[in-house]
Amino acid sequence: MSSDNGPGDGGAEGPPPEQLALIRESVRGADVPRARPRTWRGAALAKERPVARVLVDKGVLHLDRYFDYAVPEELDADAQPGVRVRVRFGAGRHRVRDGRREGGGLIDGYLIERRDESDYSGPLAALAQVVSPEPVLGEELLGLARAVADRYAGSLADVLQLAVPPRSARAEKRASPEPLPAPPVPDAGTWARYEHGPAFLDALASGGSPRAVWNALPGPEWSEEIARAVAATLASGRGALVVVPDGRTAARVDAALTGLLGKGRHALLTADAGPEKRYAQWLAVRRGSVRAVVGTRAAMFAPVRDLGLVAIWDDGDDSHSEQHAPQPHARDVLLLRASLDKCAFLVGSWSCTVEAAQLVESGWARPLTAGRDQVRRTAPLVRTVGDTDLARDEAARAARLPSLAWQAVREGLKSGPVLVQVPRRGYVPRLACAQCRAPARCAHCAGPLQAQDAGALRCEWCGRQEHSWHCPECGGFRLRAQVVGARRTAEELGRAFPAVPVRTSGREHVLDTVPDAPALVVSTPGAEPVAEGGYSAALLLDGWAMLGRPDLRSGEDALRRWIGAAALVRPQGDGGAVVVVAEPTLRPVQALVRWDPVGFAVRELAERAELGFPPVSRMAAVSGTPEAVAEFLAAVESPPDAEVLGPVPLPPTLPGRPRRPGAPPPGEQWERALIRVPPGSGSALAAALKTAQAARMARGSGEPVRVRIDPPDIG
Repeated sequence: MSSDNGPGDGGAEGPPPEQLALIRESVRGADVPRARPRTWRGAALAKERPVARVLVDKGVLHLDRYFDYAVPEELDADAQPGVRVRVRFGAGRHRVRDGRREGGGLIDGYLIERRDESDYSGPLAALAQVVSPEPVLGEELLGLARAVADRYAGSLADVLQLAVPPRSARAEKRASPEPLPAPPVPDAGTWARYEHGPAFLDALASGGSPRAVWNALPGPEWSEEIARAVAATLASGRGALVVVPDGRTAARVDAALTGLLGKGRHALLTADAGPEKRYAQWLAVRRGSVRAVVGTRAAMFAPVRDLGLVAIWDDGDDSHSEQHAPQPHARDVLLLRASLDKCAFLVGSWSCTVEAAQLVESGWARPLTAGRDQVRRTAPLVRTVGDTDLARDEAARAARLPSLAWQAVREGLKSGPVLVQVPRRGYVPRLACAQCRAPARCAHCAGPLQAQDAGALRCEWCGRQEHSWHCPECGGFRLRAQVVGARRTAEELGRAFPAVPVRTSGREHVLDTVPDAPALVVSTPGAEPVAEGGYSAALLLDGWAMLGRPDLRSGEDALRRWIGAAALVRPQGDGGAVVVVAEPTLRPVQALVRWDPVGFAVRELAERAELGFPPVSRMAAVSGTPEAVAEFLAAVESPPDAEVLGPVPLPPTLPGRPRRPGAPPPGEQWERALIRVPPGSGSALAAALKTAQAARMARGSGEPVRVRIDPPDIG
């Protein structure tokens, strides 16, 4: 197009002259000339505090520090501490023009502080852009993120990716509601069932900071009790934060809080809400419009103002362990918040983890339990079926359930729904020889055989179908199920009780609630729906499959899942009964029969103290190829009292199977070494591992090594 707005050389007509004139006039009339965000070459700097200290969003350990940038005068008003910015990163030392460093790629970051001078003696690059003037990173959140990064040998940028949700411009433009006045102090309600329950609420309402390990009584009242603790904290003029394992549990606490306090006093932070709505709720908390938060794992970093209470429900659930670097656990993050903010702490569950028992054992927290008479009145009757009972039971040899379980189902269906917990999903996940019990394996790769449907056998590893299997040990041709899946169990129960509806709840389809009517509810652990009037009975099948896992926490986890299902059953006085198919002499089974998870956790803690296992000791896992692990261990300057266990080979990732977090890539053989230190040396170990990993990344040499502090599974 020619400069005189005439036709071009090709004869095509250009835009009308009045349009170009309008564009030119709007550009001339702009209040601030649009500077080049690439370098701000020649732009004047801010007259006060012209240096911005920025945390770049690069989650690598050798760049886990702040970088200084010049603040252009036009960005002075928006470039305040806590805002999101974009900067040029990676320019060379010699790429300087007009006193500014130029080049490098654009990268996101956070403005940490403004300073008068920089510690860097050379020329500074300028801030490229202030993404939003909304301050999202306050001093308290920054301090918490730094503490989490130091504890888990990670980078601050990685922690902030977990702590600060992605930006939504539309959510930032909307104003948050005005904060509501503090609610009145609630009455004790069902907290009166606990020996020190009313005193705990009184301490929260008066502005105190009690710390308690709460062993909740069975039944649905736990969500209302959490709501009353939150209400008591709000009545003192402070904020409260509750972290739960999943969205279903968060919905129950949300409903309890809404029923007790009404709408507008708390925010629900879950992934189900969607990015924009969740960010709007997060902003309302950050701006102080809402003082209480209920959410899943990511809510552990919620920027609640004047925090007075942090609470976590069912801290033994795997969902509380973050899978992204540096993989913090929600319980430990809330413990850090309780220490940094000097606020109250509450960990509650129907069961009791060893970590919670250690908090009481060390005197850091007080137990919050009910008397034994109250426990007996609210807990169901628990009966066991062991190997001796199964050997004498003719029905158990041919049917899915032993006679005692059939009786419990028949009696329970007379008055309500019956829960059946199966530790495996699918049809028949594991098969064995019916004669000698040898596991059925594939003739090609020796992988375990599965029955995906009623008849076809398929290898779990290579996927080949097996049409003519026979046992290599005894020559038998008949198969039996080692662990029967949930779908197969539902099918058999449906044939046995044709007039009763059968519902399943598992990973593919999880039910929230079931009506108070006769029905069979087959569920995998953790997916049990809540019955409106409580279950009349519950069957806990294949207990040995949960207890036989090669893991330090197998007994603790089995008891937690059993109690979680049994707590949904009506009290013994109302006819509630639980039948568990497991050896009655085992300690977790005895703890279930007595309904004594605290005693089990205390004894488990004592044994781990003798053996030096977590949580008494601090431990780190280092995994990678054998050469990389050996090189890394040689470079780590561990504390003098550190002890290296291993390395040992890790199970390989099979081709075609999903790769679990921390598992080796398909086709690679990894090893894992454990580094153990006594109490008091955990911080030194984390610092040493972080230093060694940062040096390794800076050199860019060797195979990658994965480091995890306090791994949940150590074998």
